[in-house]
Amino acid sequence: MRNKFPIASAAASLLLFATAVTAQSAARESPIVRIERVYFQAQARFNKNAEDTESAWQFGRACFDWADLATSNARRAEIAEQGIAACRRVIQRAPNLAAAHYYLGLNIGQLARTKKLGALRLVGEMEAEFNSAIALQPDFDHAGAHRSLGLLYLDAPGWPTSVGNRSKAKLHLRKAVELSPDYPDNRLSLLEAYLKWGEKASVQSQLAATAEALRGARKSFTGEAWELSWQDWERRWERIQAKASERPLESPRHKD
Repeated sequence: MRNKFPIASAAASLLLFATAVTAQSAARESPIVRIERVYFQAQARFNKNAEDTESAWQFGRACFDWADLATSNARRAEIAEQGIAACRRVIQRAPNLAAAHYYLGLNIGQLARTKKLGALRLVGEMEAEFNSAIALQPDFDHAGAHRSLGLLYLDAPGWPTSVGNRSKAKLHLRKAVELSPDYPDNRLSLLEAYLKWGEKASVQSQLAATAEALRGARKSFTGEAWELSWQDWERRWERIQAKASERPLESPRHKD
């Protein structure tokens, strides 16, 4: 028997579909909301049992991520100091835990972002913590301590003002790629450093390998937790390719 109300049935189906899509969209968090939620959940676990090593360094990681999105220096400093305190507490009990040293260094870096002259004083602490993490577990967080230390040497003023050093930056950024070649941030950070140093040939020689690595990473680093990272990586990759293809300006010459 034929359906007497095909239009009504179609409308009902569309309504059910729209309701399902709306419910799914409402349930899906934005990346910023997810990071905020993770921060408060980690804070609650840490406050419930501050002596638990895992909860403490995980809270340090959540503090770093949430501080990175802070909209004011005061809020960033407040969150970073929470992470610093949690990681220092872990290190007192478990001095050989690479994660605690690593996230201590990163949170000190967030605190340094809120300072001016005081930031230079914190650089030495960051350097020491990243070196400690490297000595304990160099591949932790996709060679994160090598990557972070390389960027510190890249961005900091040089001697005698601070620790900035091109040779050290190159060594650690290359080591990060060597230890974790599939992690996009490692390759992109190295290429950005080459561009900063004017080593365009080094960038051009690695464009194909980087493009292939990024395609592979799309299959490995998936889901909501990686959304903000991919937004950042894709913007940086586009800038790297654009700068690598730029032709140097020719010096004006007098015509005979």
